[in-house]
Amino acid sequence: MTEKEIYDALDCGEPPQELLEWAKENLGEDPETKCQIISDFRDMIYARGECTPHRTDDAFLLRFLRARHFIIERAHRLLVNYYDFREVNPQYCQNIDLTTLKKIGADQVILVPPYRDGNGRRMMQYRIGSWDPEKHSLDEMFQATIATVEMALIEPRAQILGGICLFDLAGLSMQQAWYMTPNVAHKMVQIMVTSFPIRIHALHIVNQSYVFDIIFNIFKPFLNDSMKERIFFHGDNMESLHKHVDPKYLPERYGGIHPDYNYEYWVEICRQNKQVVNEMKELGYRDSELEEKE
Repeated sequence: MTEKEIYDALDCGEPPQELLEWAKENLGEDPETKCQIISDFRDMIYARGECTPHRTDDAFLLRFLRARHFIIERAHRLLVNYYDFREVNPQYCQNIDLTTLKKIGADQVILVPPYRDGNGRRMMQYRIGSWDPEKHSLDEMFQATIATVEMALIEPRAQILGGICLFDLAGLSMQQAWYMTPNVAHKMVQIMVTSFPIRIHALHIVNQSYVFDIIFNIFKPFLNDSMKERIFFHGDNMESLHKHVDPKYLPERYGGIHPDYNYEYWVEICRQNKQVVNEMKELGYRDSELEEKE
């Protein structure tokens, strides 16, 4: 990879033809019916009145349709879940300062590489063993996760292709596991599966220990069979991970070729895109660092 390929800016423009063809084959996004489906979806939102979206333009509604294979009923349920989550959990996604969340990246607890994997998908990495609950609250972890998802979803590529997650559990302690309550597990599943228009294609677990078994038993009741099939356990066997993710798209610590790119890199990528900045403001986010420069 060249430096230009590594620093992969968000592409918020119209998807290229080959990606649209992939979406037609895999998501049911047919150009001949897309406009009518969006219109029918919008009519359903108004007719049922189960939520009041802050936007109902085509581009926004497309995120929910793509996430549910253009099945209107399922897309509507996802939309309602999305706004219900935001209403019930305002501490995670309203009036959040993105600048304050950068400190999580500095400690390399959450990382978003500034490049896509071999399938064109973004990757989010968690190093739970590096998490100090007294330094970074659970609220902040959720805030950073949701902000990352919201920024990624502005990119049509991410809407179409989805993403993958990697959980590194090296150093995970019982002290950290203590925070993983059923309520926390439920909220994490809401973010990754039921309440945001993102499709997680795979969740890779590495360096897990007996402590993880305790946590996973808490999560199991909230996972359906489809999600369970997308979870892969690798332990310290990086060759097992490489069967799913080519090493050239991984950090050196996982047998790859890249340095660690923390959360701050992701924020900087997003800051370069005016559409992302504006849409995050519409959602109630702020960026005190950018505000000071202005």
